[in-house]
Amino acid sequence: MTATNHNPSRARAPVSAPPEPPRAHPRRRFGETLAAYAFITPNMLLLAVFVLIPLAGAVWISLQRTNGFGAGTFIGLHNYTRLFSDPLFWRSTANTVLFTVIVTPASMALGLGAALLLNSVLPARKVFRSILITPMAVSGVAAALLGGLVFDENNGVLDKVLTAVGLPAVHWQSGGVAAFASVVLVTLWWRIGFNMLIYLAGLQSISPELYEAARLDGATGWNRLRHITVPLVGPSSFFLLILNVIYSFQVFDIVFVLTGGGPQNATSVLVTYAYDTGFVTRDQGYAAAIGVVLLLLTMAFTLVQWHTNRTRDVVE
Repeated sequence: MTATNHNPSRARAPVSAPPEPPRAHPRRRFGETLAAYAFITPNMLLLAVFVLIPLAGAVWISLQRTNGFGAGTFIGLHNYTRLFSDPLFWRSTANTVLFTVIVTPASMALGLGAALLLNSVLPARKVFRSILITPMAVSGVAAALLGGLVFDENNGVLDKVLTAVGLPAVHWQSGGVAAFASVVLVTLWWRIGFNMLIYLAGLQSISPELYEAARLDGATGWNRLRHITVPLVGPSSFFLLILNVIYSFQVFDIVFVLTGGGPQNATSVLVTYAYDTGFVTRDQGYAAAIGVVLLLLTMAFTLVQWHTNRTRDVVE
């Protein structure tokens, strides 16, 4: 029987590298680039016409002294330096920050709580989901009008209920704290449904096996919420944080319809102050400066959050 000749010292054949994909023909690449620009050109034109050009115009107006009639007078940065000595500007800024600090975490927490309930075995989930989503179908003006029916201190439903059970009526329009609270409550009612919807989509993308494994390891409901649910809905939280803060900085319709910024500027925010300055006192240059400052504050917050949370959408 003849043994097979085996030479262990034989060198292995070199492994050839995978062939490079063929490069596209320059004419084809040019056609693809041209097609890409053709697709994005309409969007870029709309962005320029409705965003960039009006923004540049607002910046230019903010450098002028205007009274609503005729051309303005160029005064440089005087409108911006004027902001530092304007107590109403700082009052409106403080109200805007306070409104943002209250509404943003409260609406997100309530939205997450509602999403957790609707993602469980809660009976009649579709009915409750429809009830929470319904405010999203109306505008901010309509939500404020409905809020006025509830919080009106003369004929409001809430004060009638309070007096019927023996409690004192609340001065929702003439009391500063009560007026601010009414704006916050109406805003929460209007925003919870949207936050719930985003969180519900995030919760339904989490694998049930993770909860089952944690339950078998003895994790309590609070631990599962803290260590599984909250981290895995991080991208949804980041998205909602940016949207809610931007909305809170730019809130106008609910405040304007419900309280008009009163009483005694207790609910005045930056946008309502800019509106009153530009269309009531007709100082468009100063109003534009307020708008530019508001834009810079919003962009600064967004950039900071984007930088500090840029890896939140990566699940390790």
